[in-house]
Amino acid sequence: MSAPSLFAVMGPTASGKSKLAESLAAHFEARIINADAFQVYRGMDIGTAKPIERQNYDLLDIRNPDEDFGVGEYVVMAAKLLHTYFLEGRNVVICGGTGLYIRALLEEYKDLMPSPDPELRKKLAGISLDDAVRDLLHIAPIIAQSVDLKNEVRVKRALERQLSDQVPIQFSVPAFTVRKVAIIPTSELSSAKIKQRTKEMFQNGWVTEVKTLLDNGYKSGNPGFRALGYEAIAEYIQESGNEEGLIERIEGDTVKYAKRQRTWLRAEPNLVVYSEVSEALESTVTLFSK
Repeated sequence: MSAPSLFAVMGPTASGKSKLAESLAAHFEARIINADAFQVYRGMDIGTAKPIERQNYDLLDIRNPDEDFGVGEYVVMAAKLLHTYFLEGRNVVICGGTGLYIRALLEEYKDLMPSPDPELRKKLAGISLDDAVRDLLHIAPIIAQSVDLKNEVRVKRALERQLSDQVPIQFSVPAFTVRKVAIIPTSELSSAKIKQRTKEMFQNGWVTEVKTLLDNGYKSGNPGFRALGYEAIAEYIQESGNEEGLIERIEGDTVKYAKRQRTWLRAEPNLVVYSEVSEALESTVTLFSK
């Protein structure tokens, strides 16, 4: 009996990943595991382009916007699901724009750490960047050479890892037949799709969604608000800004983000790239239906 298949669907934002993932899942009777860092947050649906039909998805809506969630937690949860589905002989599609989640999972990164000690993180948050740099240089000068010492977040995370007594996460991925597929449209088409989708998000009530989050006690600075657009919309709501300017700002930020995603994908191991969803679907179905 052949091993079940695992399809990793990647690509920049607004490329058509979800459409391809859902089509593959329907054809191969597969479960879909989310690999988007912000679709894990409850109440953040419109701005994260969360799927409407969620009954076939895992790892959606598992955290509140004020809770941390990172790659270490992701790989543990996703690997557990993969082992379950592998034993059931079930095919799986992993889909999302957070390339690090997919790469760390499928390449079985060995240096990922568990969730941080909240007390240690709180302590480090209270020190200056200069003090953090000094401590990092003293404790781990070699590590410090690979860190941007002007970036406070990176310096403190590096220092946190050195001060923590936690051990790296242990996980494994079962022996699925794996195929990594990316939808990467031209930059011109990508920009056009992003602008169209951003306008649709506003028409569908994105501002109201953010207002509801603020009314429920969530705020700028919460982990979930790092998702594209949420900080900007919160600022717009609180300061009664100009909506046209807001939309243009978010469009521009999203276009830049898509460019970074395309750059990341150039280094993705064993990735098969297509420019259109239909081409990717036909090719993958043909190959795996033999």
